[in-house]
Amino acid sequence: MKIGLAAYAFENGDIAFNLHQIEKAIAAVSGKADLLCFGETFLQGFDALTWQYERDKDVAVSQDSPVMEQLKALTVQYGVDLLFGYVERDSERIYSSCAVIERGALLHNYRRISRGWKEYDITDGHYCEGTSTAPFLYRGRTVMIALCGDLWDFPERFATDGLLIWPVYVNYDPEEWTAAAVEYAQQARLAARETLMVNSLSREPLPSYGGAFHFCDGAIAASVPLGRDEILIVEV
Repeated sequence: MKIGLAAYAFENGDIAFNLHQIEKAIAAVSGKADLLCFGETFLQGFDALTWQYERDKDVAVSQDSPVMEQLKALTVQYGVDLLFGYVERDSERIYSSCAVIERGALLHNYRRISRGWKEYDITDGHYCEGTSTAPFLYRGRTVMIALCGDLWDFPERFATDGLLIWPVYVNYDPEEWTAAAVEYAQQARLAARETLMVNSLSREPLPSYGGAFHFCDGAIAASVPLGRDEILIVEV
């Protein structure tokens, strides 16, 4: 199968713009990829939260929200499935999550288990981590999802003989990222032989230059240039 990694820009707190970016990318790979992946918390933007629950509960979206229904419809319209990071609300709890939508239905929802996504010195019990790292089947293949710091804190919990997909959000400048990408490839090898990693672009509060990578056996097998909206398509 063919998987697209969309290193696209998001705007913090602007779901409408980020949905537009998702639709632009999914239209670009229609007929060329089976699955299109976006970075960590792409839907709202990584810095969309204020750590004030009464505001943040309206930034987060539930699995049955109208926004999710829009995303489900896009997979049907363009014939491409979606994997994307988002801020999830479940009752009074908020998670950093990653959803997989296949042919108009939610196939899998992963909740980040490491706490580095939040300002944990000031957050209360509304901001939660998940507990499960179970794999799922996608088109007959075993897939695991890890979100950013998960693979640094708990690499052993993501060990798999299948495919690992690693949405991240990191702020290295291009020169630093050249060296850091090698470290990320080596870290991914602790869990899986083959990993697909995707980062987003943003301007604030610190610039992020994006990037999409295919790691194999601890080395970089393929990547896209940093600094502009790009999609890497990998056959796995």
